[in-house]
Amino acid sequence: MENQFFVDSEYLSPKALEKKHRLETDPSFRKNHMEYLPGMEQIESDVCKNVMMQMQNYDYSGYMAKDVRTALEHETCSIEDFKALLSPAAEPFLEKMAERARLETSKHFGNTVYLFTPLYIANYCENYCVYCGFNCYNHINRMKLSMEQIEHEMRVIADSGMEEILILTGESRTQSDVAYIGEACKLARKYFRMVGLEIYPVNTEEYRYLHECGADYVTVFQETYDMDKYETLHLFGHKRVWPYRFDAQERALRGGMRGVAFSALLGLSDFRKDALATALHVYYLQRKYPQAEMSLSCPRLRPIINNDKISPMDVGERQLCQIICAYRIFLPFVGITVSSRESARFRNGIVKIAATKVSAGVSTGIGDHETKYTGKESDEAQGDEQFEIDDNRSLDNMYRDISEEGLQPVLNDYLYV
Repeated sequence: MENQFFVDSEYLSPKALEKKHRLETDPSFRKNHMEYLPGMEQIESDVCKNVMMQMQNYDYSGYMAKDVRTALEHETCSIEDFKALLSPAAEPFLEKMAERARLETSKHFGNTVYLFTPLYIANYCENYCVYCGFNCYNHINRMKLSMEQIEHEMRVIADSGMEEILILTGESRTQSDVAYIGEACKLARKYFRMVGLEIYPVNTEEYRYLHECGADYVTVFQETYDMDKYETLHLFGHKRVWPYRFDAQERALRGGMRGVAFSALLGLSDFRKDALATALHVYYLQRKYPQAEMSLSCPRLRPIINNDKISPMDVGERQLCQIICAYRIFLPFVGITVSSRESARFRNGIVKIAATKVSAGVSTGIGDHETKYTGKESDEAQGDEQFEIDDNRSLDNMYRDISEEGLQPVLNDYLYV
């Protein structure tokens, strides 16, 4: 790539400042966000067309209380029912939605809650996404862990008892190429029974390679399904290409991944429409790949380093709870993850209703797990975090709190034989 403009010194260069300003102020200077870049695989699929048609035609102001009551009375939740449950008309029915969601969760997942932790191995990024702490114009401490450092971090995490890990990188092919991520997967397979990836989207054969290295599933945040809003938020880099990102989960499944996870970042655009599109993305792919395991996340926009201008569209806890309950009623077999972006109080409550998976012992920084897990100060350099979290509980504390709620914490639900 021509010039990454990583901010590893105190100030951006004049050339970088000029380009940043033009990207922000001149839409004609930005590449077409619907146009594929060289090397990006294009696949034939009708999933995107179906999702976008439903989202664009969704007028949630047209739903009434009677539509919500009808949706809750149906044994199987249709797309139309789901739209009613996401609408403002459903807000007074939140307790009834929670009761129905709790029933569906108990029926299909029992009283289990799965635990995992993320491991960021690099925070270099070649994208300019205005809401992200890793964006290439942000002045942060950049770091990429060596294989020795990655193994050390994994050993510290595994010693805590954790059996599932989610490996994350910033979106930089030059700094964190597929081979580097593959080697990290091979190391993870030595220490963990489940290995997930949250990396930049890649092609089918690259997903196949990463699966062969040990990855079980892939998580991709679409961020927002609103194509026009997406264009104004992703100003530069491979992530700017909206359709390539949309098809990432399908390419991962074609590449042999056992599971895929989906999410919009709630608060970037109209959260009701984004929630609808996220669930329908799962719905249509589930019918196309019935053998695959699929899950949903429901993160809200969080504060980031060096940025006090990001003002998320209002998604309160009641709205978030409504979305999660609607997800569970519409997609009763699908796992729902609630991350440490949310408070301990909220997560303690939502696992009793609809969520089936939570993170524990979380750090969104680079190379700091020994300090976080053991309290020892490390002499090693560390990279800055991607965003602020709200729930800092350790695995032990999370395990205890879940148990005290009468639920069963589960560290792994899959064994290779």
